[in-house]
Amino acid sequence: MNKKNLWTGYTDKEKKEIEQLGSEYKEFLNNGKTEREVVEITMEILEKNGFKNIEKVKSLKAGDKIFFNNRNKNILMSIIGKEDMKKGINMVVSHVDSPRLDLKMNPLLEDEEFLMLNTHYYGGIKKYQWVATPLAVHGVVFLKNGKKVSFAIGEREEDPVFCIPDILPHLSRNVQDDRKTREVIKGEELKVLFGSIPVKDKDAKEKIKANILEHLKKDYGIEEEDFFSAEIEIVPALKARDIGLDRGMIGAYGQDDRICAYTSLKALLDIKKPEKTVLCYFADKEEVGSDGSTGLNSSLIEYFTGKLLKLTGKDYDDQLLRETLWNSKAISADVTAGVDPIFKSVHDMNNSAKLSHGIPVAKYTGHGGKNGSNDADAEYMYEIREIFDKNKVAYQVGGFSKVDEGGGGTVAKFLAYFGIRTVDIGPALLSMHSLFEVSSKADIYEAYKAYKAFYSIK
Repeated sequence: MNKKNLWTGYTDKEKKEIEQLGSEYKEFLNNGKTEREVVEITMEILEKNGFKNIEKVKSLKAGDKIFFNNRNKNILMSIIGKEDMKKGINMVVSHVDSPRLDLKMNPLLEDEEFLMLNTHYYGGIKKYQWVATPLAVHGVVFLKNGKKVSFAIGEREEDPVFCIPDILPHLSRNVQDDRKTREVIKGEELKVLFGSIPVKDKDAKEKIKANILEHLKKDYGIEEEDFFSAEIEIVPALKARDIGLDRGMIGAYGQDDRICAYTSLKALLDIKKPEKTVLCYFADKEEVGSDGSTGLNSSLIEYFTGKLLKLTGKDYDDQLLRETLWNSKAISADVTAGVDPIFKSVHDMNNSAKLSHGIPVAKYTGHGGKNGSNDADAEYMYEIREIFDKNKVAYQVGGFSKVDEGGGGTVAKFLAYFGIRTVDIGPALLSMHSLFEVSSKADIYEAYKAYKAFYSIK
């Protein structure tokens, strides 16, 4: 139970593999800062590796590789196994949405000769972390004529960036200093500076706004009314970087939960002719409760599994779908809290995960009294333990915190609803839900090995 730091046991060959995996992962993070971007780049990767859109196939057989793009916000990928699908599917389910700021439907606000973007935060954030730092604007807009316009402003060196101003310490005594941490910056104060130069038109009432609208029209064809049919997200204008002189860690935005998404995708691509059908599932909306048609608390898993059964030639009925799901096994691939050397007091040190000590396995996640948890059974925990030991996967206990200290949820309970045996397994992070989360390259490597081993369970 007393795991050691993995770096002391890796061979030179393994260290090279770890470094290569880390480089590819950083590129994935840099190119996919929103759930839509992750879906787009994942489709490109899949098509290069022989996967076909399930909407374009008429039948499926063992060895076939397919994917289903659900409304450009989440994606499911599968390889058909040799065994009768009724005996179950091995699935690794992660999520590709991350905490961020979303624009309100009517976002343009001019005040004191600044044009600002009015936002609403998405998911659990510490609001004060989002001020006085460079931000980028990513989005998709459907114009009045139906044309789709996508953009990411603030990622290239030549791009402008954006920011939320903070009050200077010289003047914050009465308006901010006595606020509690959660209110240091309030939700309605998360307004992004978007422009400051007025238009020359003397008759314009809002001169800064008029000037910015001219830029939007010229560069993207966007008019103010087009914000009605838009999804625009504010994310950090930061690149994924190595951390430490030894380069053993990675710092980046969105590692919760794209660290699991990338490693489960990487593992899937390395699977050849599996015994059981395997499924890699990138969910959306996890950070806000998994609701909506792209969240896991929808009927999408039934829809997709039913489609698989029908295309493999089954005499499809509702009971067949239920039995297939009931016999399936899953990893809820989501990150957990790593032991923070500065705030150790929140952790039960015998039941908390450490960076570079292997992939954490959590029998349950949730809040006090195990509320909101799946709580995997002992039989399934043994099966996971056995397959990891057999494949030399380094793993550890992955509890979240001390009892009643706090907690967090995953998508596990939504899978378990269908009778799918499920356990939470994902790398530990420091600074989770911040603009610059920290992971260990060793744990990324072990996550890849863990998911690959799981896909092979018979």
